[in-house]
Amino acid sequence: MSDPQDVLAKVFGFSAYRDGQEEVVNAILQGRNTLAIMPTGGGKSMCFQLPALFLEGVTVVISPLIALMRDQVRALGEIGIAAGSLTSGNTEEETEEVFQALEENRLKLLYIAPERLANPGTSILLRKINTQLIAVDEAHCVSQWGHDFRPDYLRIGALRRDLDVPLAAFTATADQETRDEIIARLFEDTEPEVFLRGFDRPNLHLAFQPKNSPRQQLLKFVAARQGQSGIIYCATRNKTETLAQALRNEGHKALSYHAGMEGEDRRIAEARFQREDGLIVCATVAFGMGIDKPDIRWVAHADLPKSMEAYYQEIGRAGRDGAPADTLTLYGADDIRLRRAQIDEGLAPPERKAADHARLNALLGLAEARRCRRRVLLRYFGDKVDHCDNCDLCAAPPEVFDGTLAVRKALSAILRTGEFFGAGHLIDILRGKETDKIHARNHDQLPTFGVGKEYDQRQWQAIFRQMMGYDLIRPDMERHGAFRMTEAARPILRDEATIELRKDTIIKADNRRTKVRALVSEEDEPLLSALKAKRRALADAIQAPAYVVFPDSTLIAMATQKPVTLDDFAQLPGVGAVKLKRYGTAFLEIINGAAEEMHPSRRKLAGKPAGDLFDRLLEAQQGLARGETGTDKYLTCTNSTLSKIAKARPRDIETLAQVQGVGPQKAARFGPAFLEVLHAE
Repeated sequence: MSDPQDVLAKVFGFSAYRDGQEEVVNAILQGRNTLAIMPTGGGKSMCFQLPALFLEGVTVVISPLIALMRDQVRALGEIGIAAGSLTSGNTEEETEEVFQALEENRLKLLYIAPERLANPGTSILLRKINTQLIAVDEAHCVSQWGHDFRPDYLRIGALRRDLDVPLAAFTATADQETRDEIIARLFEDTEPEVFLRGFDRPNLHLAFQPKNSPRQQLLKFVAARQGQSGIIYCATRNKTETLAQALRNEGHKALSYHAGMEGEDRRIAEARFQREDGLIVCATVAFGMGIDKPDIRWVAHADLPKSMEAYYQEIGRAGRDGAPADTLTLYGADDIRLRRAQIDEGLAPPERKAADHARLNALLGLAEARRCRRRVLLRYFGDKVDHCDNCDLCAAPPEVFDGTLAVRKALSAILRTGEFFGAGHLIDILRGKETDKIHARNHDQLPTFGVGKEYDQRQWQAIFRQMMGYDLIRPDMERHGAFRMTEAARPILRDEATIELRKDTIIKADNRRTKVRALVSEEDEPLLSALKAKRRALADAIQAPAYVVFPDSTLIAMATQKPVTLDDFAQLPGVGAVKLKRYGTAFLEIINGAAEEMHPSRRKLAGKPAGDLFDRLLEAQQGLARGETGTDKYLTCTNSTLSKIAKARPRDIETLAQVQGVGPQKAARFGPAFLEVLHAE
């Protein structure tokens, strides 16, 4: 075969290597073990696909990303390179076709998921097909200290020894500690040649914003990029669905994507995102890892990522074509509290938890940075940049002020209350607010009572958030999220150190009265809906009206105050001893995490007559998804469409067909059953 650069041009269509590719390709062709850390979009896959064409046998590619494997196999086939994949996403026919191609020595690249390594027959198969090279994509998954650990990656080192072939490992996100572990676990007794390319993606504009009506912030961001493909990463499945619907209501093409969806629905979403221009996907973090779409023009985070590595990898999915792309990350105190809790409540040993807190601290430092974000980001990965001008802080340097006194007041309030309270109660103390809770605990007698009246509640919330960002305080999950002071805070408390705070993130509250549009804030709406659904279930069980369990005012108090313990729950209006005993635990389970189990379209109907109607329509549809015979083409109405039907209550087939999302075909399939339900109602 001709020179690799000729093949690069003739087969792959690139006239020249990207930065760093040639050195890695040559090392692999010379049979050397290699570890390449290259930025997302830097062309890592080319580094093993090109050498595979020069090897006599098969190159085995181990990747955790089924969608990416499918995309790469498809793309290689389009340019005449025989490749196949063995994953759980294969149909029986696809798997049989791959084995047949291997038997006939037709494949040059075989992609497999790491889980397949647990099968003893895998090593036998790979030896039989004359494996010449093992390529490991997303190699950081081998690191138990990394952000995306996959236990099956620990089997790769043994596989390399068993097959006695070179191994090439690739990743875009690995600090020094993670790199050391990759080498130790994958290469064991050998020392690979390490290629560390620059981490900078100069075409990505970096921006962070504190949450302040986050849905509106995201809608504004997306509106300015009308018609561009983008991804919005969300912390929960529920948020992916509610946010996608909000975007569709604003006229955008948007889909949701999360692990709770049916496999076929996920594949459809992936295929549409690949195929359609201007499509937005609201997704949990799994989406995008395997999407080889170069023209994603923006990535937004509706919630704070879990680490600097996760952030860098996720924003790296934008602008892989090198053209300008935007990023936006929203964050708030609840995000920080959630991420701290996830670490503290995990089963990792103390040293691992300390490392995870440090990684989160690095990301919080980026979020609350006072100077160029790109320098902060690259410094974390051991890289540097001389020039940026492509982040929000370089475009508009933030104003800072000496926040030492404010921080000292907050720390004093934490210590004087025994480190037993969260931000809400502490802010009441600092602002001198007279509440039953404060009087019951004599906190109005504390020296810190009323010393912080110069800031309103929202400003104090921003100060506490920045204190968490500096890791001066941490929520203690064993004390229901109460703040504990860290050692880093003691010099400030003792007046031995000062601290700067960003003024722009301490948002002045608007004191003008506005019309109340909702019972609770936008962020609390899903929780309130879930509480209403639980109330309805409990009321149905005793065959009583919903208000017999609790009136709306009590549910609103639950959603806004979010009690953690039964003691907290007993303080809510409308909760007496009997109801505390009968219902307290059930509602606390909802408040503490079960709010996302119900589809948002259904949740909006919770506690309403249309909610029960929705359930009966869904049940009727499930029995007819493949027609009365069970052999027809699969057909369903979306949850959003069922919600519209439940609200509109059409009385005949013609009117039903006119409901958005129904149409003649679905009306013909489901019309009689739906009308029977509607007429019974």
